[in-house]
Formats: sequence, C-alpha cells, structure tokens
Amino acid sequence: MKLVRYGLPHQEKPGILDCDGHIRDLAGTVPDIMGEVLSPPILASLKNIELAKLPIVPGKPRFGPCVSRVGKFICIGLNFSDHAAEAGMKVPNEPVIFMKATSAICGPNDDIMIPRGGTKTDWEVELGVVIGTPAKYVSEADAMSHVAGYCIINDLSERVFQLEGTGQWVKGKSADTFGPIGPWLVTADEIPDPQDLKMWLEVDGHRYQNGSTRTMIFGVRKLVSYLSGFMSLQPGDIISTGTPPGVGMGQRPPVYLKAGNRMRLGIEGLGEQNQHVIAESASPGVPS
Repeated sequence: MKLVRYGLPHQEKPGILDCDGHIRDLAGTVPDIMGEVLSPPILASLKNIELAKLPIVPGKPRFGPCVSRVGKFICIGLNFSDHAAEAGMKVPNEPVIFMKATSAICGPNDDIMIPRGGTKTDWEVELGVVIGTPAKYVSEADAMSHVAGYCIINDLSERVFQLEGTGQWVKGKSADTFGPIGPWLVTADEIPDPQDLKMWLEVDGHRYQNGSTRTMIFGVRKLVSYLSGFMSLQPGDIISTGTPPGVGMGQRPPVYLKAGNRMRLGIEGLGEQNQHVIAESASPGVPS
C-alpha cells in the first residue's frame, strides 16, 4: 500500500493510492496516517479495503508529510561507505546517531527555506524507515517485524551550523523545512529488500547523487535493533538511514543550494520529491 496525507499544511487528510495513481479518501476509515494507525492489524484491515468503493480525491491536492505526529526523527550519519569516502571521514565502527527536530518536517514538494545566516545549505537523499510497533532491545532477527514501511527523506543540512563554530549536527539539520518526507509511506510488504533500492537527486536538472542502498554500512535490520538498545522506538518514529555520495559539500569545488534552485529526488519504489529553494526572508509557499 501507498499511504498519503493530502491537503493544506496542518489540515491534511489521510488517503491511499489506487492502482491508477488516484488518491482515495481514507478520512472515514482512519483519523490520520500516524503511529496508532501503523500497527499490523490496522494495516492489514486497510489492505483488505476495496479501494474502488472509496471516494476519489478530485484535482491534484498538495501531498503533506506522509506521517503525522512523528515522535522521534532519528538520523544516521556517514552510513554509506562511498559517502564517507567523499567526506574524507573514516567509516564508523558503529552507527553515528543524531536527532533532527520534528519541526523540520514538511511536505515532499513544499518550498525549502535557506535559514538566516545559512550559506552552505546542502542536500541528502535518504531512505526513511517508519516504525509500526514498539521496539525495545529487539534482536536483528526480529527487527524487521517492527517496520511499518518506508519513505523518501531529503535530509537537508546547513553545513555552517553543522560543522563550523561549535559544530553540532542537530542544529545544522533542524531548520524549518529541512525534513521533507513522502510523498507516500510505502508499506513494508511492497519493499521486500530495502538494501537494494536505487536512489538519486538532481539540482536544476543536474544529477549529483546516483547511488543505492546496497552501499549502506549498517542496514535497516541492524539500525532498528541497534537504536532500540538505546531508546525505545515508538509507532510513527522515523529513522533516516544516511545518504550516498554526491552531496554538495563533496563537490570540487563545493556546490550549495541557492534561492531559485529546484531539486528533484527519488528512491526506487517510493516515488519522487520536487522542491523549490527560497530564502527564509521570502514568504514560504507551496508549488502549484
């Protein structure tokens, strides 16, 4: 299944894509696409719905973030061997964990705002893992049973805030609009092998990232198990699993986002995102 949230910001409604790509309204079936809806019994009941009997949502509404009320937005740094090499950093012996503020979350096609004082805003296409059942001290063998599904994340970064001065990753990753998620939450049954997905990102038509989850150092199974040993994972939590090479910081010379740029990114089986970059002083908007 491909679960969506559609409508104006903070007024999104739940939906599901049918085989023709139409959004079918789920508002009379579930309250929203959020943690308590991502349990195996409820997902199973949604899978058994006859979609043709659900109303089609007219027009082309905005896609909102594909998950509502995210409790934790957990990120993994330097998790692709080829990205660690381009960054000139040692491959980590265990996952590098940092958090991204949930206030950074926005829709997959919403405008991206360069924050005030930002001069090195960067892109990172990443596989998002959405938790469906509570996980605490879970084994790698059991880890995948706690995954509800997957989505695309653009883990945007302001490198000045992240790496210069006090050099704290969380403040370089948490500006408003720095966490587009979606367009869809694709349930785990449709992605049999999350470690074999092509992923890519373009800026103004130039492809900078062209990688695969095959080069992840720590796979989804390992990450869910590892994280659950330090914090309980709750339904609706999201894990952003790292990026392949081709980020702006890794170009020679470095290339960073500027107002007016347009990004397009995708992951095999998970759809695409399209974003327009603006300066924070400008009025944020939603692409038409």
